[in-house]
Amino acid sequence: MGADRVFAYGAAAGLLGDLLLGDPRRGHPVAAFGRAAAAVERELWRDDRGRGAVHTAVCVGGAVTLASLAARAVRRSPAASVALTGVATWAVVGGTSLAREARAIGRALQAGDVEAARERLPHLCGRDPQALDADGIARAVVESVAENTSDAVVGALVWGAVAGVPGLVGFRAVNTLDAMVGHKSPRYRRYGWASARLDDVAGWPGARLTAVLAALLGPDPRGAVRAWRADAGRHPSPNAGPVEASFAGALGVRLGGTLSYGGRVEHRPVLNGGGRPVAVTDIDRAVRLSRRVGWLALAAGVAARRVLKGRAT
Repeated sequence: MGADRVFAYGAAAGLLGDLLLGDPRRGHPVAAFGRAAAAVERELWRDDRGRGAVHTAVCVGGAVTLASLAARAVRRSPAASVALTGVATWAVVGGTSLAREARAIGRALQAGDVEAARERLPHLCGRDPQALDADGIARAVVESVAENTSDAVVGALVWGAVAGVPGLVGFRAVNTLDAMVGHKSPRYRRYGWASARLDDVAGWPGARLTAVLAALLGPDPRGAVRAWRADAGRHPSPNAGPVEASFAGALGVRLGGTLSYGGRVEHRPVLNGGGRPVAVTDIDRAVRLSRRVGWLALAAGVAARRVLKGRAT
């Protein structure tokens, strides 16, 4: 069985496993990686970019090496290779958990329980929930669904299509490390620089594919393309910008504006300024679009691998 079929069958099984099972409550491999990365940080941390670069190299390099050894160990068995790809895909994608958290917040808002929605919001994103009213929470959820469609699903599938199990694991390691040390707090402004820049590079292709697929699959393709072209470059993140702008245009809503992270207020540009304010019902619309984007990203990855295989032969 060729590598293209191994990826196709394994990744499809992993996405189906995520759909049916979601993330495990205990013993998640990503959580284990996080604990290992934290232990490395305790040994290496200094307010220094060089130390941070070593941290990034050790953590990401170690994860990719282990994944490569596992893939090599089963390469002679197609069934084992498919199973390993499936388990790796299930472990690194998080579409179901993303949808569950978003919809749980949406249900609380629909019931008028803003406090319950505020309590659940930190499970989804790092915004300061007490600074948000119901409309602000709904907007934060839609923005998080858009960004995490790329970070938690499409980006991993892109790198899985490129490099198999090491690609899947490597992308998740980079993305997790960025979430841990890549933000601009006083502790990590220098130490997390390498992780943040590597995440920008690794996330670039997945973000663009997510934006394209959101435009193709959303209810307003022209609006998505228009918002992407007009507003994506104004966003402070090179990858979140295209994704959030495309989702905003596709759904016909207005995203961006003032927000608060960890007590720090940011004034971000408005995305799709001609759209309407986000409503609670847009949360479910965003989740449905996210699901469609994830499955079509898998199809695109499988097709790309087959094209590359055909050229190689």
